[in-house]
Amino acid sequence: MAANIGKIVLAYSGGLDTSVILKWLREQYECPVVAFAADVGQEEDWDKVRAKGMATGAEKVVISDLREEFVRDYVFPAFRANAIYEGSYLLGTSLARPIIAKEQVRIAELEQADAVSHGATGKGNDQVRFEMTYLALNPRLTIIAPWRIWDLNSRTKLIAYADKHGIPIPVTKEKPYSSDENLLHISFEGGILEDPWNEPDESMFKLSCSPEKAPDHPTYVEIEFRQGSPVAINGETLSPVALLTRLNTLGGANGIGRLDMVENRFVGMKSRGVYETPGGTIIRAAHRDLETITLDREVMKIRDSLVGRYSELIYNGFWFSPEMRILQKTMDDCQTTVNGIVRLKLYKGNCIPVGRKSEHSLYQESFATFEEDEVYTQSDAGGFIRLNALRLTIQALVEKKGRQQN
Repeated sequence: MAANIGKIVLAYSGGLDTSVILKWLREQYECPVVAFAADVGQEEDWDKVRAKGMATGAEKVVISDLREEFVRDYVFPAFRANAIYEGSYLLGTSLARPIIAKEQVRIAELEQADAVSHGATGKGNDQVRFEMTYLALNPRLTIIAPWRIWDLNSRTKLIAYADKHGIPIPVTKEKPYSSDENLLHISFEGGILEDPWNEPDESMFKLSCSPEKAPDHPTYVEIEFRQGSPVAINGETLSPVALLTRLNTLGGANGIGRLDMVENRFVGMKSRGVYETPGGTIIRAAHRDLETITLDREVMKIRDSLVGRYSELIYNGFWFSPEMRILQKTMDDCQTTVNGIVRLKLYKGNCIPVGRKSEHSLYQESFATFEEDEVYTQSDAGGFIRLNALRLTIQALVEKKGRQQN
């Protein structure tokens, strides 16, 4: 391998892939490896992660608590934009990658390392997300992507390598799917899920109960927003992490937020993923509902026309691109009046807005009422309709004349 590599910072989770990669990097490059782990809200015993990293050959294990920054500066901005990929996916993994890679670059600079590495496979999206961030923030760093250069090209070979080197792993041959967890979601892919006909096993889910086992009575929750971001639940102001955590609990208890989809990866293939995003599902439903009374119709049309492009940029790894900065500014400019409270009913997998109010509401009962009013002259509607139908009228006359001539 390259002899000019002096130190490597590896994005390390302690799972199968990165545990094997840590040992492999030490063997192949014969240089110190710093194992960097990012706490973005996954359920993890960090003392064990640190001990395992050191036992597997790391010079140092660095664990960064990124939870508050992740929710505040990545999750909430995306939800202000109503980001959603291919109509279903709330981008849980996609949003975590840029903050992890950004911190990895910072640590590489701090440790005076000249290379960074990750555990993403050569078939997936994460390799793009990690490396796009590396190149956008410090293009001088050498990027080492083991999955693209080694011969351990299957989960089976990785497990065998780990067994050979005495590396404990959380994956077995009987249950080989992989998962990725953070405060926003948990995803599952691979193994038994690779056949899109196979229904996920109920025991796989961690954040939510099945809708069938959810309570037989609804749970009501009120969420307050300020400039498009959630700030309080049932009148209690909460930090971003505390708020999302509480909504995850409420949503999970009511069977909300499960998704099973086949999506189009950026690299060109289709992939089946199963997701749990209970709190995020609630936030998005509430946010969109609040916008119905606080956003101007034409502003909403323009903003909605940009959501697909915005979501693709996140999914494809362009968080730190100039076009993303422009789109985020545009999305946030639309949110200055998105202030108010939405009441939702959570029931057996359903998240139903049932009430909304705002000091910036554009809904005026005096205009919309079916009762007698003094603010709207109904006879004006006739001229409005005729003018808007003028081109249709002309088209009909022309077509009628053509038929008569024939």
